[in-house]
Amino acid sequence: MTELDLIAVWARARQQIILSQLAPTALLAFTVWLGLEGLADAGLPLRLAAAGILLASGVLGALAQYTAASEALGASRDLAALPATSAVAQRIVAAGPLMNVVRFVTPAIFVLVFVALLVAFFV
Repeated sequence: MTELDLIAVWARARQQIILSQLAPTALLAFTVWLGLEGLADAGLPLRLAAAGILLASGVLGALAQYTAASEALGASRDLAALPATSAVAQRIVAAGPLMNVVRFVTPAIFVLVFVALLVAFFV
């Protein structure tokens, strides 16, 4: 692949990472807007449904982020292997390791938030 192709892969992956944050964040905001107290007092089927929706959205978002970040990391590594690169490519290479935050830290935060919500829903 050429430098331009790899920069395009990076840009698409970065856009996917950003977009994959929208649905889980919107669902979380909506859940908080509804009020955790209201959901905690709701019947068991409604609480299970809310937890399941949040879990499915979070898992799908995390998978999308992980795969997009892995592709971006691959593009940055391939760019690093090219002989002469532009300033943009050099910045992508420098930022490449940060994709590990998206791959590992973000899902860990999701798990912590989800567990906290489960406690609010069921305890």
